[in-house]
Amino acid sequence: MTQPTEQFLASAKAAVTDLNNMAATALAGFEKLVELNLATAKAVLAETEQQMQTGLAAKAPQDLNAAAALAQPAVEKAAAYGRAVASIVAETGTALSKAVEGKFGEMQAQTIAAVEAAMKNAPAGSEGAVAAFKNAMATGQTAFATAQAQAKQAVDVAGKSFATATDMAVKATKSPTKAK
Repeated sequence: MTQPTEQFLASAKAAVTDLNNMAATALAGFEKLVELNLATAKAVLAETEQQMQTGLAAKAPQDLNAAAALAQPAVEKAAAYGRAVASIVAETGTALSKAVEGKFGEMQAQTIAAVEAAMKNAPAGSEGAVAAFKNAMATGQTAFATAQAQAKQAVDVAGKSFATATDMAVKATKSPTKAK
C-alpha cells in the first residue's frame, strides 16, 4: 500500500474509534438520565401514596394540613431534579465538546501539515494562491475559536439563569409557609 492510502486508512480507523467513544459518552449520559427519571418516578409514587393515606386518614379538616404539609417539599425536590438533569446534560456536553475540540485540533494540524507539504511542491508563481489559502485557514480557525467561546459563554449563562430561577422558585414557595 502507498503512504497516502495507509494514512487514509489509519485516519478512518481513528475516526471510527472516536465516533464510537463519543456515542458511548452520549449513551452514558442518557443512561444517567434514565436512572434519575426512574428513581424520581419511584420516589414520587411513594410520596403520593403517603399523601393520599394521610389525607384519607384525616378525621377533621385541620388533619388535612398534615397532608398539605407533605406536598411542600415537592417543590424543592423538583428543583433538585432539575439541577440533577442540568448537571448530567452539562457533564455529557462538556465531555463531548472536549472530544470534538481535541479531534478538531488534531485534524487541523494534519490538514496544515498536508497543505504545507503540498505547498513545498507548488509550482513557481503560486505564492499568492498559497498565501490566500493560508489566510483563509487562519480566518477559519479564528472563527471556530470565537464560535466555540460564544457557545461556552451561552451555556454558562443559561446554567446560571436556571440555577437562579430554581432558587427563586424554592424561596417563593417557602415564603407563604412561614407566614402561616
